[in-house]
This record gives sequence, C-alpha cells and structure tokens, in this order.
Amino acid sequence: MKIKDLILLIKKKINKNLLIENISIEDKSFLHKNHTGNDKNKYHLKLVIKSNELKKMKKIESTKKIYSILEEEMKKDIHSIQILII
Repeated sequence: MKIKDLILLIKKKINKNLLIENISIEDKSFLHKNHTGNDKNKYHLKLVIKSNELKKMKKIESTKKIYSILEEEMKKDIHSIQILII
C-alpha cells in the first residue's frame, strides 16, 4: 500500500471510531531504513491525536484502543507506530 493511501485509511478509521478534534500522521520510515530487519513495505508512523476522549483514558488503554482500530494495518502495512495524545 502506498503511504498516502495508508494515511488516508488510518485517518478515516480513527475518525469513525473515536471522538477526535484533530489528527496528524507523519511517515518516519526514513529513520529506520538502515536498521537490521527493516521491511521497505512496512511503515514507521507517528500519530499525533488531539482527543478529549483518549486523553481521559490511561495511556495503555488509549494505545490498545488505537491498536485495535488499526489491527489489520498493523499486520500488513505498519512496522511500528508512535502515538502522542494531546
């Protein structure tokens, strides 16, 4: 999957399943390109989500919620994900 398509899909799924004010997604894959075991077909992403709903949760709960929403993408297209909730 192309990165632009993946970002659009992630935004759509998160907006559908959570109450958020804003979301930004950055492709950080370039930081990992020389790492052992790096798969060029999987991405390293940084999500910055502004959400009162998520902010009320414990960090582990909000992370689990996002991982469950993106379960399919985590298996196929995402190697790692950094989540910042503001």
